[in-house]
Amino acid sequence: MHFPTTIPVLIVGGGPVGLTLSNLLSRHGVDHLLTEARPGASRHPKARGVSARSMEIFRRCGLEDAVRGAGLPASQVFFYRGRDLVDPDFVRTGVAHDASGGDENTPSPGMICSQDALEPVLLRRARELAADRVRFGVRLLSFTQDEEGVRAVLEDRADGEQHTVRTQWLVGCDGAASTVRAGAGIGMDGPTGLGHFLSVRFEAPLGEVAADRASASYFLTPPGQGGFMAVDNDRHWIYQYPFDPDHRRGDQDLTDRKHLVNLVRTAAGIPDLEVTVRDTMIWRMDAQLASAYRSGHILLAGDAAHVIPPTGGHGMNTGVGDSDNLAWKLAAVTAGHATAALLDSYQAERRPVARQVIDLSTENARARAGYRIDDELLLTTAYRSGALAPGPDSPTRPPLDISGYHPCGDPGHRAPHTRLAGPPGISSTLDLVGPDFALITAADTPAWQQQADAAAAAGIPVTVHRLNSGRLREEHPGSFNRLCALPATGSVLVRPDGHVAWRASSPSTGPELLQALRSILTGRR
Repeated sequence: MHFPTTIPVLIVGGGPVGLTLSNLLSRHGVDHLLTEARPGASRHPKARGVSARSMEIFRRCGLEDAVRGAGLPASQVFFYRGRDLVDPDFVRTGVAHDASGGDENTPSPGMICSQDALEPVLLRRARELAADRVRFGVRLLSFTQDEEGVRAVLEDRADGEQHTVRTQWLVGCDGAASTVRAGAGIGMDGPTGLGHFLSVRFEAPLGEVAADRASASYFLTPPGQGGFMAVDNDRHWIYQYPFDPDHRRGDQDLTDRKHLVNLVRTAAGIPDLEVTVRDTMIWRMDAQLASAYRSGHILLAGDAAHVIPPTGGHGMNTGVGDSDNLAWKLAAVTAGHATAALLDSYQAERRPVARQVIDLSTENARARAGYRIDDELLLTTAYRSGALAPGPDSPTRPPLDISGYHPCGDPGHRAPHTRLAGPPGISSTLDLVGPDFALITAADTPAWQQQADAAAAAGIPVTVHRLNSGRLREEHPGSFNRLCALPATGSVLVRPDGHVAWRASSPSTGPELLQALRSILTGRR
């Protein structure tokens, strides 16, 4: 198998985070190579909740419909609590958001799509966009870094051949036991062993049992232990069983199929349930954060950068957000539009988000029976870094707003969603985002286009979108400016990751937009 000898970006790790980064880099036209030691996509469901913000990112990649088709229907996104699966006194809460209304915060509400179903969707598109650049069955053996980049040694596990690849940027998306992080000498801080769990993937005819209580997750209350995760709410399921590795009972043989079947039957409350165990996985709940996200030409994303308790469903989604933040910055740097200092803003923006998500998820783990699933939490992400051009009065907020999402047009915040009528594929202001910077305005004036033309002449592409111009029409005219707290003459500059970079109340006669862009792309205010 032929390997490139030089490549702008090398991604190590082909889980959801690495595959999302590959899809986004292809969208930006960045040549890259993705390697994954596994021979194929995950066979175990692992992560399941796909948040609204992740769905918006998949929407931008043209993958929203495919991901929805691979997951549970929205009508089943509830959360069940009962002693077992047949408890007549069960409680069910938490219906999915309805995207058909007019006042929703997102056009792409979250859903349940287990990792073994999600990864193939992401992998197919990644191979469509960069066929010979997505290599499974290839592992990273070693790497060295110098001032120009990274020299990586890869092994093709099919034939044992080794290949040396020179890359400008090495991105470790290789999980909690990251080879890239260890090789870069980056440490992890935080507690480990908050819990130990056996995850049993099994088949059983539970569709009729669950018919009147179909949910995404089934949390068992005492005396029940653990919980069930629906893969299809019919025959395919996961049972999560908590255990104490230091005080395991003598009959707890977690490898014995008969014992596993009995565990599932007891938890389900059906002594004669027909159970076929497909596979198992033992995992440990940790809450750790990397001390740095960047070391020279090496960057970390996903579980390589943060290990988040699954209580809340934010772990994979935080990693998908890492990829979205990183992709456009790598594209700008490799294209020569930005200096390498822009990549320092990756850590400045994403590490505080992970810190807060870890803290929230750890609190949830301590109160497993009662924590709230917040599908829109990551919509509230607010950045502060040199990759923004905030005004002098921009307020400082925490990375996430636990009180809920409040639309805002301030720099650092995700640009608000409003419904549009436009060309095919454009039904939200979020559909105007990327791959270039987007200047969104309701003002019918050539001045904003002149500002964008000046930026383009300087080598920084900016696309101007005039709302209510004939080509585009807001469902409720003026709603975008209202949500952004802008006058009719105002405009917001939106980064390719959908976050507001700069705003102005009216166009100026000088190169104000170009100056803001240059500040953003150098990563320094």
